[in-house]
Amino acid sequence: MRTLIALTLLTLSPAALAQQPAASPPQGASRTFEASDLFGLEVAGDPQISPDGRRVAYVRRSGDVMTDRMRPTIWLIDAATGEQAPLAAGPGAHMSPRWSPDGARLAYISSAEGGQSQLYVRWMASGEAVRITGLPNAPGSIAWSPDGRHIAYSMLVPGEPARLGRAPAKPEGAQWAEPLQQITNVTYRADGQGFIRPGYSHLFVVPAEGGTPRQLTSGDFHHDGPVEWSADGRSIYTSANRSPDWERDPLDAEIYAVDMASGAMRALTDRDGPDFAPMVSPDGSRIAYLGFDDRGYGYTQAQLYVMDRDGSNRRSLTVGLDRDLDSPQWAADGRSIYVSYDEHGTRKVARVGLDGSIRTVAEGLSGGSIDRPYSGGEYSVARDGTLAITAGSGIRPADVALVRGGAVRQLTRLNEDLLAHKRLGEVRRIATRSSHDQRPVEAWLTLPPGHVDGQRHPLVLEIHGGPWQAYGPHFATDNQLYAAAGYAVLSVNPRGSTSYGQDFADQIHLAYPGYDYDDLMSAVDAAIAEGFADENRLFVTGGSGGGVLSSWIIGRTNRFRAAAVQKPVINWTSFALTSDGVAAYARYWMGGMPWENMEAYWRRSPLSLVGNVQTPALVVVGAEDNRTPSSEAEQYYNALQLRGVPTALIRVPGAPHNLAGRPSQSAARVSAILAWFERYREGWTPPQRTAAAD
Repeated sequence: MRTLIALTLLTLSPAALAQQPAASPPQGASRTFEASDLFGLEVAGDPQISPDGRRVAYVRRSGDVMTDRMRPTIWLIDAATGEQAPLAAGPGAHMSPRWSPDGARLAYISSAEGGQSQLYVRWMASGEAVRITGLPNAPGSIAWSPDGRHIAYSMLVPGEPARLGRAPAKPEGAQWAEPLQQITNVTYRADGQGFIRPGYSHLFVVPAEGGTPRQLTSGDFHHDGPVEWSADGRSIYTSANRSPDWERDPLDAEIYAVDMASGAMRALTDRDGPDFAPMVSPDGSRIAYLGFDDRGYGYTQAQLYVMDRDGSNRRSLTVGLDRDLDSPQWAADGRSIYVSYDEHGTRKVARVGLDGSIRTVAEGLSGGSIDRPYSGGEYSVARDGTLAITAGSGIRPADVALVRGGAVRQLTRLNEDLLAHKRLGEVRRIATRSSHDQRPVEAWLTLPPGHVDGQRHPLVLEIHGGPWQAYGPHFATDNQLYAAAGYAVLSVNPRGSTSYGQDFADQIHLAYPGYDYDDLMSAVDAAIAEGFADENRLFVTGGSGGGVLSSWIIGRTNRFRAAAVQKPVINWTSFALTSDGVAAYARYWMGGMPWENMEAYWRRSPLSLVGNVQTPALVVVGAEDNRTPSSEAEQYYNALQLRGVPTALIRVPGAPHNLAGRPSQSAARVSAILAWFERYREGWTPPQRTAAAD
């Protein structure tokens, strides 16, 4: 995010900076992980075990060097033998496999025929797949009816754009400019989507053998799902925010029952806060769901609740479990509910009894985010309690594994052909205490391949975003590429990180950035004290919330030789009014609007510290980022240029907030960062100013 020539605006592509001599790629075959390997990686996700536990359908994302994308396909695994075969892997994207209640059919979403994604059903006995919809927009949140005769889904129903005034009549054949873009919504852009199309998401139902879809919900509200059927098939349940001021009050969703015959909707919950993810018990008498009371905080952990199907007798089953819960699924006997949650950077699955008892049934889940070591993972449950999970490690992306009776059996090894022949960076845990208040801080250190104990390495402090997120001992392409270049990489969970309880997360409420700086510096000091890091070769980077903290750090200390500030927030005032979450950030993150307390916004803005910065700083942002808009990165770049601090700006063409969406760009971005670090490996001395210049 910075370049060497002050007062001259240079917008460099990642590939351009990567062409610097210090970052020239190795020639020939390599035993270490390298940029071209990003195209060979595969990642398992969305594992769906059949009701009888005999088969697992899952989404397999594979790098495609010709399209420069990770393409999703659906594969089927025999749980007994581990043999797998493609189920939907032809041209197009294939995702969201869902078994029919009897396991005889599989529904999924596919763009196999080109154009818009559609809903397909495959008859497993014959192997025949049929497209059962011809929709104008992509379906989502698909769910089978209990009798297997219908499938419910959500879809955007287009609306009319705002119209003010009228343009003159255009003569036939005339070449006029595009009509005015008129906006009246509070949220009118979304990251990865751009300007939001007018309209609202609604729920539909279609016969499972094909036919005419029927719209179930209506009104100027979004009904995105997920969708759950009642046991008798006469109602469906969903979560929606239908409050009068839903655009400005984003955390007020309730659980609704939708009558299949009339479309009438009845709210089953009524708290000030979101209720979501309804799941119906096998006998239909109860509904499990997630929710929390809106405290006005940036992050609040969801608890697991259960209520009678009419909305009465609501109670939390997890008051004593101090973690954020996800993905509830009923056990077949109706006496307990499975949930997943993160614990110290790693996801696990627990079984929660209706009496509030909690028993862990699976651990070590990994998710599909492979550029950085974020926690995550998915699971599903068969009738006999067998779980299909996504599981990985620090040296392997997520695979599919089966958990039965506490025993774990790995079903896929998607990356052995690529990674078994590579020397990867070992991941080790580091535990320390914050210099601020002695609060425990956990981190993971990725070491260069071939590390020998006692050997010190240049260190990259790599900071996670969120800021309410967590790193863990998971595979990360960025970290492995840094490690292959000879750097140790430190991934820290400072205060505010999730998976350590509500109090730990609350430490940054209206105080971010703040003492998380001390946590990060304490982890760096621990890596030095334990003999891994060279204290004279320190570098720092991070994206999103990590970009905030990277720029904050170099505004407070000069101990790092160089920095790469990726997709940051630099000015909280401009961010709060230009991001795609304007209804939430000012209210929940800052405690009020900018015009109500401008000093608080400025005090927490890294831009307020830019006058202290002497660290060469590269600035990286996606050109289509609507979460932390490119104007944030450009403010920082321009400020550093005006001060004469070495800087360069990298704008990743076409990229939203997720800078890892295209493998070529992800590889070039890391190469550019390494080139920047190498350029300032020996440091940088600010030029002496003359008295006249002062």
